[in-house]
Amino acid sequence: MNKALLILAAAATALAAAPSAISAKAKTTPAEQLDKLLAGRVAGKPVSCITLSDSRDMQVIDGTAIVYGWGRTIWVNRTTDPASLDSDDVLVSKVWGSSVCKLDIMQQHDRSGGFNRGFVSLVEFVPYRKVG
Repeated sequence: MNKALLILAAAATALAAAPSAISAKAKTTPAEQLDKLLAGRVAGKPVSCITLSDSRDMQVIDGTAIVYGWGRTIWVNRTTDPASLDSDDVLVSKVWGSSVCKLDIMQQHDRSGGFNRGFVSLVEFVPYRKVG
């Protein structure tokens, strides 16, 4: 009887561990996320500003960069402190004109509590264009 309980306990432990092993394997790193976004694209000459229409689709890649744009060209901004970037934060900036530019400041706010977590300054935007 004790042997049967031991086998059941071992089976239950194995089943409980399986989903976490699968999810750990399926999760991509921030570097892999950026590589996937940049696949098939070639880097261009960095620019100081991008227009608001080019920046309407924004994605934060944890500890790595802010990615703007869609379609044939996307822009990558690694900020002054990329390690502090968190995709769970809401980024807030004051826009002066019709562009987002190098040296603009992005405030980081916690999504759930709304409190200010700090800020990052933007650096030059590197365009990545689809090849072909």
